[in-house]
Amino acid sequence: MSDSKVYFITGAARGMGVDLVNGALAAGHSVVATARDAAKVTDVFGSHENLLPVALDITDEDAAQAAVAAAVDRFGRIDVLINNAGLFYAGYFEEISPAQFRQQMEVNFFGPLNVTRAVLPVMRSQRSGQVVSFSSTAGLVGQEFVAAYNASKFALEGWMEALRYDLEPLGISTTIVEPGFFRTELLVEGASTLWPELSIPDYAERTAATIEAWKGMNGKQGGDPAKLAAALVSLVDSEQPPLRWVADADAVQTGVDKANLLIEQVEAHRELSSSLAHDDA
Repeated sequence: MSDSKVYFITGAARGMGVDLVNGALAAGHSVVATARDAAKVTDVFGSHENLLPVALDITDEDAAQAAVAAAVDRFGRIDVLINNAGLFYAGYFEEISPAQFRQQMEVNFFGPLNVTRAVLPVMRSQRSGQVVSFSSTAGLVGQEFVAAYNASKFALEGWMEALRYDLEPLGISTTIVEPGFFRTELLVEGASTLWPELSIPDYAERTAATIEAWKGMNGKQGGDPAKLAAALVSLVDSEQPPLRWVADADAVQTGVDKANLLIEQVEAHRELSSSLAHDDA
């Protein structure tokens, strides 16, 4: 096998997905670029001999199987899966409708499960492959106004941490990516960010202020998604891809702060916690 790999990237027609596709192609790899509408992939990238646009709604299990079949038919294998597609329901918990919360989980959690379940038989047959899933610093720390998003990313992280043990004996590696604030379409209203359907007076003032503040941040995020994409491709191509990559300086600080907080919380009641065994133990 040459150094060229076959990447399967979800959410490839906009946001971070565009930079991921460009980064993989620039490194000499072939790319299966998926989006709900494959024509949008072609609109963004045009035609390329190493690019296969494929329609994929990640919440549709049959569509995931069909997309993987198309990838194997074209390129014969899948070496790297990047679960990138996602959306962001912002709002206080009580104001996010049950339907919105379920949709958040369907896209950000069950969507990657669907795609990974479709890809893994290919990787198992190869006895090689890498599963990369985009989480967020919201998968590390709970934050105000992001209850649904936090839940979806915490779930994703738990699944990925466990999946590692399933797949390592089969020659398949896993990587969780935890970006900080990057200048993508995440905060574009109606594109990736959706506001709560419900309205409760107790939250009204804070909701309005938070939405206004977030709208003001759009386009001003410090992280460069093209640099992230190039760095990720380099890490994926390395001899030992990381189990977790905390991307950008603000994300690094968030990770350090969370690690210190966990230690502090464990140590706060160490004596009590250590005294709970049966007396005859």
